[in-house]
Amino acid sequence: MKRRTLFKAALALGATSLIPQAHAARGRAIIVGGGWGGLAAAFRLRQLAPDIETILIERNAAFWSRPLSNRWLVGLADDKMLTHDYRAAAQRHGYQFLHSEVHEIDRERRTLTTQAGTLTYDWLILATGIREDFSAWYGVDRDAANFTRQHFPSAFCDSDGHLRLKAKLAAFTGGNLVMSVPAAPYRCPPAPYERAGMIAWWMKTRGIKGRLTILDPNLPALGFDRVFRDSYRDQVTYVPQAQVKQVDPYKKQIVTDFDTIDFTDAILMPPQQASGLIWQAGLIARNKDGTPTGWAAHDPVNLHVPGDERVFLVGDLLDKSSPLFGYYPKTGQLAARLGQIAAAQIAARASGSMPAQMLPDSTCHVLNRVEPMEIARLDASFRLRGDGLIQQTVKQGYDPQPDNNDVRWASAMFAELGLSPSL
Repeated sequence: MKRRTLFKAALALGATSLIPQAHAARGRAIIVGGGWGGLAAAFRLRQLAPDIETILIERNAAFWSRPLSNRWLVGLADDKMLTHDYRAAAQRHGYQFLHSEVHEIDRERRTLTTQAGTLTYDWLILATGIREDFSAWYGVDRDAANFTRQHFPSAFCDSDGHLRLKAKLAAFTGGNLVMSVPAAPYRCPPAPYERAGMIAWWMKTRGIKGRLTILDPNLPALGFDRVFRDSYRDQVTYVPQAQVKQVDPYKKQIVTDFDTIDFTDAILMPPQQASGLIWQAGLIARNKDGTPTGWAAHDPVNLHVPGDERVFLVGDLLDKSSPLFGYYPKTGQLAARLGQIAAAQIAARASGSMPAQMLPDSTCHVLNRVEPMEIARLDASFRLRGDGLIQQTVKQGYDPQPDNNDVRWASAMFAELGLSPSL
């Protein structure tokens, strides 16, 4: 059976795990979300504090990596690099895996309500990622939002969106393929542009008579706009600072602030915000005028919820961490590093000691062009200034003779998540 079929079957499974009831001597830590941040937290917590009962809760039965997924969409990465078995990882490292969805958090009682029942916790790590905010396009029209998710998937949130998007590309024979880019901040800033370059290469090598129209509300994507002009002039129309105002997914029409565009097919990426569970738990930060920012309020160094040092927040869901640079990069490696820091916080606090101050780092390999191959590397490091603010340093470089550096990086990171190379 192909790995893709295995993954689809795993996604269809229900909540089959039993609710654990016994507490370990030093308490129970629950991690909600099995992405890069949640997996790294579970793996590191077992290393640092094996006498803490550790439970990972995830609504999907199989892990799906978004890093390398753009390669996979156009046939340049093997399925086995992206899909991993949660249960196998949990058994290998000694934590429990609960395949379920969390509906509600009661921080006063320290309980979680899941599809499988109610759990109590002593420590909680929320690594629940993002959700897409269609309200800017559709208001409260959920039918239009659900239609868009199903027929024009962004492949940014739900795991099976990648499968639908790959099927869409395989069926595309020509016309205007529109891709909208979310307004910043959003998960993995270079990801839409990397995907666009790969789709353009895919169209060019297959002789598909069509164009990829990229509607980008942000400033021009430096580096990528050059590649689009130099290598894919006949395949790509790149429109920076193009704000999507309205979408009619049924008539296949998009209205920007300066044009109306009809499309044959589309990859629609609306604005993003923290996951619904963060909203339910009342953890969203507020602007000065009291309106929600859309992202989770947190202690920027220790990662706990303000006023609740038993609940930690990691990954893409975080609000601004410093007035000097704003948001941490919403990347896989940074999420993993934050998960490791949260695990170290819990291990230290459970033993009655003060946790050491730690800050994350992030490396992002971006495939700018397929032929000739061009890979960019983005490194972000952070330090704590004397005034207590976090300062960011970013370095960017290009490898003129890349040798699948992104694949080797991903393999090393999977090891940090406690994953095996394949299912």
